[in-house]
Amino acid sequence: MNKTELKEIWKREERVAHIHGWDFSHIHGRYEEEIDLPWDYKRLIEQYINSDMQILDYDTGGGEFLLSLNHPYNKTSATEGYQPNVELCKETLLPLGIDFKACDNPANIPFQDESFDLIINRHGDFNAKEIYRLLKKGGLFITEQVGGDNDRDLVEMVLPNTEKPFPHLNLTKQKKAFENAGFQIIEEAEAYRPIKFYDVGAFVWFAHIIEWEFPNFSVDKCFENLLEMQKQINDKGSIEGTIHRYLLIARK
Repeated sequence: MNKTELKEIWKREERVAHIHGWDFSHIHGRYEEEIDLPWDYKRLIEQYINSDMQILDYDTGGGEFLLSLNHPYNKTSATEGYQPNVELCKETLLPLGIDFKACDNPANIPFQDESFDLIINRHGDFNAKEIYRLLKKGGLFITEQVGGDNDRDLVEMVLPNTEKPFPHLNLTKQKKAFENAGFQIIEEAEAYRPIKFYDVGAFVWFAHIIEWEFPNFSVDKCFENLLEMQKQINDKGSIEGTIHRYLLIARK
């Protein structure tokens, strides 16, 4: 394929780079990540949850993961701040009887003090003091987070010298923030693992979706660097970067 043909393929991916909920099915089979984390977020939650608990999923995305827990709907609450997902949650969660509220400020969550036995949060924003306010005594907060070093090698390939958007997001600093808020940390972990793309178009789609990591990314702006990525795929079969994840389970 010549450069003109490649550019058109990649720009097509650029045009369709939108998601409903948090759905990456468009690039399933074309990339992989999180296949070898040293923990399983869902299984960890299942170890601690029981059907009597009042639970909150803060930054629920489209509610897909929350629904997979099969928790009693009348004991389930959720928030979301990204407007397309807010509308999706209104359509899918509210009719089930889940107490869903739009919220884009983790320091001001619209529920009463000590409302929940368990609060979960995967790859969303959070505020330790606000989580503490919302939990009952003995309540748990379980979170898996994207760390500040996430995808940095990929960012450097296309947008060299881009500043880290969230340099404070790592286990050491966030553990301290929760301890300062009054929590006891009962489990913690941090991991760096591979992320692989098997075609450049999948990467283009991904970089547009994760726009906070790849600010002002475009095929036109980064075309020469994307051609270098294509050479890597031709030679090695994939482009490889590094994800950064950390886990905290904290008790009030």
